Amino acid sequence: MRPDQTLVTLQREGTRITARTSEPFIQEDTVGASEHDHQYSHLTAPLRQRGLACTAEYGLSDYIVHAELPDGSALIISPPQEPATDHPPGYPESWLVTRGHPDDSTPHEVIYDSEPDGPHARHGGSVPRLLAAIDARLDQLGLPPRPESQRLARESAADAVLHRAGFVPVVLFRERFHRLPSAMTDLVEQRQMVTRAFDMLQAEGFDVSCDPDLLDPSRPPPGDHGLSLGDRLGHLTQSIQSAAHTSEAVAALSELTAPGDGVLHRVVESLNTTADWWEGLGAPADPHYANRLRYITEKLDSYALEIRSMRGDLADRHTAHPDRVQARVDRVAPEDRAPRVAAALALSPTARRTTPAAPPSASAVRPTLPPARPSPAPGR
Repeated sequence: MRPDQTLVTLQREGTRITARTSEPFIQEDTVGASEHDHQYSHLTAPLRQRGLACTAEYGLSDYIVHAELPDGSALIISPPQEPATDHPPGYPESWLVTRGHPDDSTPHEVIYDSEPDGPHARHGGSVPRLLAAIDARLDQLGLPPRPESQRLARESAADAVLHRAGFVPVVLFRERFHRLPSAMTDLVEQRQMVTRAFDMLQAEGFDVSCDPDLLDPSRPPPGDHGLSLGDRLGHLTQSIQSAAHTSEAVAALSELTAPGDGVLHRVVESLNTTADWWEGLGAPADPHYANRLRYITEKLDSYALEIRSMRGDLADRHTAHPDRVQARVDRVAPEDRAPRVAAALALSPTARRTTPAAPPSASAVRPTLPPARPSPAPGR
């Protein structure tokens, strides 16, 4: 488990089950830092990113990180001191985090204790879980978060996995997290959903913390679901970014705008079908949601037509991009598209070059897209 690995914590909070993401830190420039401060930079860096002044001071048998809070109190982050333990510098077997004030004993509290008899003993020397507990307390104390630019990409990746696993996002003034659907109260179903999210997060490389009671050990291990549909469409973005000629950009854009089976057309089709399905769900508000979805879909459809027209204007230009003339020298002609373009076009049956002797019969079977990630519904 790496200190720079994003941690997602699945836990029960009262009557709901939540998923909270704790981003890893970004390493500081340690030039000129003392050796002991460098050994604990994996702790001081994320704390300094939240505006705290930090020092590493020697305690009884090991260094202790001291972080000053705005109210005058301080966090003391300590590895085991007595008896001393043998461990790599900065990576002990457990941690103890306390908060206290030099002139006031009132705010004294234990924030995290993963020593053998502590409430977080199962986490041992895990740095991501240590930082997650500290971040949670700093959030409660009203400290500003880390700069958004350092959080966005990692949180977005976790958001995408939790979204596909069926969780619902919650955005409040000082926090954001995900939860299971509010009407999902069956414990068996909850464990199935949490287990699915747990498996999907681990498969994407996240460090996942979860109470074993929330998992269903009877569920089979996940299979290889390959790229999501969105990730596969990402090939189109890469193709447009690397395009040196309008014909290359048009080739990718055509997959979005093609009439009948283009991506935008299929999105409109799916949303209209969803509206029809939702309208018959039975609750008084369902027709309102269905009509609102149809209204949005109508707007999207009109924009899709406009984009299709703009694609035609771009195709008429048929010229090299002036900023990519040099890159053009190392590329093949527009007719022989780069492998990434070919892979993107392979997503759509219309992109496959065929020379049928006669028009296909009505019973001809259209090629299908390769399987994407599973739907949010439980079950693999």
